[in-house]
Amino acid sequence: MTDLADMRAEALRIFRAGVAAANPNAAVTGALDKVDERPALIIAVGKAARGMAQAAMQRFPGAKTIVVTNYENAKPLDGAEVFAAGHPVPDDNGAAAGRAVIAALGAVDGPVLALISGGGSALLPAPAGDLTLADKAAVNRILLGAGLAIGQMNLIRQQLSDIKGGGFLRHAAHYPVTALLLSDVIGDDLAAIASGPTVAPLGTAEDAVALLRSAGIWDQMPDAVRLHLKTPRAQPVVPQAVNILVGSNGQSVNAMAAAAPGAHLLAAPVEGDVADAARLICDQARPGVTLWGGETTVQLRGAGRGGRNQELALRIAMEASTRGWPDWVCLQGGSDGRDGPTDAAGGLVDAETLHKINAKGGDLQALLTENDSYAALTLAGDLLMTGATGTNVADLGIMIRKG
Repeated sequence: MTDLADMRAEALRIFRAGVAAANPNAAVTGALDKVDERPALIIAVGKAARGMAQAAMQRFPGAKTIVVTNYENAKPLDGAEVFAAGHPVPDDNGAAAGRAVIAALGAVDGPVLALISGGGSALLPAPAGDLTLADKAAVNRILLGAGLAIGQMNLIRQQLSDIKGGGFLRHAAHYPVTALLLSDVIGDDLAAIASGPTVAPLGTAEDAVALLRSAGIWDQMPDAVRLHLKTPRAQPVVPQAVNILVGSNGQSVNAMAAAAPGAHLLAAPVEGDVADAARLICDQARPGVTLWGGETTVQLRGAGRGGRNQELALRIAMEASTRGWPDWVCLQGGSDGRDGPTDAAGGLVDAETLHKINAKGGDLQALLTENDSYAALTLAGDLLMTGATGTNVADLGIMIRKG
């Protein structure tokens, strides 16, 4: 038991090194020399918005500053207007923030500095056309349960928004925009981070319709959304911005590797369905320390509570139990400290996890069928609880095994 306790502590230490590498204040401070003109307006949006804004305001005091972040990370910031908004489902506070951002961009009289981080898509809803916030919220819930990749979700969201897919640039068309981006998107496609408010759209309305049909969720869309997407309209011309990547999942994985010399890194980010991902991780994990980043997907079929990191951790525990490994520990967590609509970051499981669930009377397969990974990990005492970290660069994983 002492060995497992030591291994769990080591996994936590490595995870914290990855999160620290995505520190938003440091990421922005290191990139501000690339900002050519003093901004008249600073807009920070996303889970890392407050830390990013704080760094920019220290360099550019007096600039009008708007911060939009999730409730857990929202704290007053002298000199800034801070909006706390809903994530992952948009809410009225986010819609108010969207109106404030559009108004500020329309009234700006100089350069704009945009600070963009993960979570911004849900935090800053600005329904296009005749759509309502309720329409947008319904779409978001459907997309989150459909197992779509983040880029696919953002392609659809962009077509329903006055901000996503280059909206910052359209509203501030007469002044230059520089954006510093902290990426929560695997592959760091700038158009997908927070749905790309400073980047041209990922696709067209026709592409969004085709994607919704192929995913089998077109008929689930609200009537107003289907009408909006099927109504012909000219594609807007999106001015160019200077977009600078200041942090990413890959950089955090490298930081974890630096904290664990000799660790084995998976060759590619872990993506796709959690069950497939669990098998891939266990196939490639070596004795010692194995590290990875990525962002998996979960197909929601039940009414339980959990998130992709919690479910992946449990499925890794199931895979590991079939392989006869001796002592092992696996940490799978969201770098933002929040996994799905829960207060957990993910799971910290080990060779005793399944036994602990069974001993408490839990039926793991039934719990997974209900997507109730939070309940299963609660039975085991293996929830990863970090609190909100103030950053977001997708998910991080650590496996430590003896043989």
